[in-house]
Amino acid sequence: MRFVNPLMLVLVLLVPVAGAFWTFLRARSEARLRGLVAPALQGRLLPNRPKTFVVQAMLLLSGLALCLFAAARPQWGHSTQVVAAKSRNVVVALDVSRSMLAADVRPNRLERAKADIADLVDSLEGDRCALVAFRQKGVLLCPLTTDRAFLRSALETATPESAPRGETDLGAAIRTALQALDPAMDDHNAIILVSDGGDLRNNALEGAAVAKKRGIPIFTVGLGDPRRETTLPDASGSGVQMFKGQPVKVKLEEKALREIAAASDGRYVPLATAGTAETTLGAIYRRFLRQVAAKEQAEEEELRATERFGFFLVPGLVLLLAAAFLSRGRFSGSVRRKSAE
Repeated sequence: MRFVNPLMLVLVLLVPVAGAFWTFLRARSEARLRGLVAPALQGRLLPNRPKTFVVQAMLLLSGLALCLFAAARPQWGHSTQVVAAKSRNVVVALDVSRSMLAADVRPNRLERAKADIADLVDSLEGDRCALVAFRQKGVLLCPLTTDRAFLRSALETATPESAPRGETDLGAAIRTALQALDPAMDDHNAIILVSDGGDLRNNALEGAAVAKKRGIPIFTVGLGDPRRETTLPDASGSGVQMFKGQPVKVKLEEKALREIAAASDGRYVPLATAGTAETTLGAIYRRFLRQVAAKEQAEEEELRATERFGFFLVPGLVLLLAAAFLSRGRFSGSVRRKSAE
């Protein structure tokens, strides 16, 4: 047995002392009254209920001792309790390069990704989310927030012009996402990288290593068809983008996405090309990523000593009420004074 407030036990030890002092004061008071009242009137005017007083005193002192003992908060035994976990912080890094305009995912990869991220926003359930758009560099479109309307507004404005032009750099996206996360909450941070896998700088693994060192998993989400190449629309949107007289063709490059996920202890999640409700990013988040968050909370379960103060507080209060019911009260005292007169 242990006590959370052991100093209260000192007051428990003082209860018998207080009871003895109370008995002494009562005896002295009755002795003085007997010296002032004639012997013939003492039986009528002076209190003559020693047994009631003893019972009432025992109930009062016992109840007080039990309540003070309960205030010391005795504990014994252990129970498993879940410590309240902080909300998860999720940074969504969205690839807005021109390869995301390929139409192997309807209506195209970028619009499909935006629709899935909007579905993800509805699945956050208290988690904070930030949005990063990237091409050559990463740009923070929305900082960590629980404001879903603001997040959706930032998502709707995401276009290939939201980030500087240049070769797609997944490493820059990871670095920008890491900067948006508070290092003090790395145990509850995560990054979701949505891309078609095109990495022309080949330095993403360095950022993944930094994320792993901080304990931040990166969940990479691949958009597109990994088996079949598809053309890109030109700047006007009505034709096919050409390079040296040949149409530019792209496909989902899964290798880089798999390596990033593995290097950061995350997961690679390929999205199906069909736009079904079961393959949206929100559905994957609810089914897979939220399970990881629940697992982290389960790891925060710990054994705690069980509070037992109720075993002493309830009977203590009952004894105090019983002592109060045995009191003669003001009414009986006023009757006795009228009789004396």
